[in-house]
Amino acid sequence: MSYQIDPESINNNNKIIDCGRIIFHRNTMNSPSPEVDVFISNYTIVDPDVYHLWVNGYSASEAVSILKQYGILEEMGTTLDLVASDILDHYRTYSLLEKLIHYPTKLDQQLAFQIEPQTKHILVEKEFLGKKLSSKHRKDLDEVSEKTSIAIKSCRRQFDNVKRVFKAVEELQGSVIQNISSIFLLSEDLAKKYGVIVFIACMRFETSKRKLQTLTFPDFYESTLCIMNKWTYPKNSPEFGDTDLDREFLLDLREVRILLDKEKDHKHVVCQKLKPEFLEKTYNSMEVNFRSLSRAIIGIAYNLHHNRDLRGFFLEVVERIIDPWKLLAWSKTDVMNFLKVYINSAIELDIFQDAEVKKAWERYMDVITTSVKQLY
Repeated sequence: MSYQIDPESINNNNKIIDCGRIIFHRNTMNSPSPEVDVFISNYTIVDPDVYHLWVNGYSASEAVSILKQYGILEEMGTTLDLVASDILDHYRTYSLLEKLIHYPTKLDQQLAFQIEPQTKHILVEKEFLGKKLSSKHRKDLDEVSEKTSIAIKSCRRQFDNVKRVFKAVEELQGSVIQNISSIFLLSEDLAKKYGVIVFIACMRFETSKRKLQTLTFPDFYESTLCIMNKWTYPKNSPEFGDTDLDREFLLDLREVRILLDKEKDHKHVVCQKLKPEFLEKTYNSMEVNFRSLSRAIIGIAYNLHHNRDLRGFFLEVVERIIDPWKLLAWSKTDVMNFLKVYINSAIELDIFQDAEVKKAWERYMDVITTSVKQLY
């Protein structure tokens, strides 16, 4: 089929774009009205498997090899040359789409590519995957690639995505998760993951110490999301924004030291409640070590208003709370039962005369419980 094409619409690579497909023309530029062979599709076709390989940094030839191993030739009843040609076509399209994918609102409004809503969702969700983000950290991605066995191109793409999101929402008021979702058109689940990364970067939480190297993103995710929900300013507060901690709350936490004055009473209630539930060995170790375990929990709370101690929160939880329990060979069930009784027994003692201090204790221990549950 032949069409009359305006020569100015043909770029230097002898191709034009229509409806999201690449249209190749014959070398007939000397004729007054060049003729082209075209293929027109109503919608840009995105193959999820090929797109996944492209996002993960595989070259077109590597993608062909991988799909061949998966048996695509037998499944489709086709030849290797046709598969290679199709993948190259997909890769060209994705390269043209890449700049739009970085700014999903533009992708949603552009007219050059006719893309179905569910396909746009695939493009954005796949492209946006997990210190202060700066160019110098980008240089360390070779080491990250080697440790994780993820292609360096994919590592760079993910780093650049995170940095792009961070810069877009760092100074915005309100919920960082809602801001990310509305700006980048991400699902709530993926926006939460990016929100957690932004929050960790804003707070500059220490996550790279040797003690923490066995932890994965899901470990930090649950704990950090709980911090965002429990330790930031309330939604009805003028200062609301879930990338900034409630400083009055952190100062109120100093008052939980009052528990040290009632340590014997607190220990008595806890031991009384847990004796029927614990094995004798576990109960004895709790009775002997109650003071050190309790003081570790209270000590972290007391110092959180210092920025340095706040940044080291995860390390403190592992070293001062989790490691001692592991040395005592407590099961995770024993640890969680202890924390539940430990929290409620403190409230039953009625030593928190100030309602704000009692509330601060509950907010603090919600995060401690979630963190221990996830990191233990």
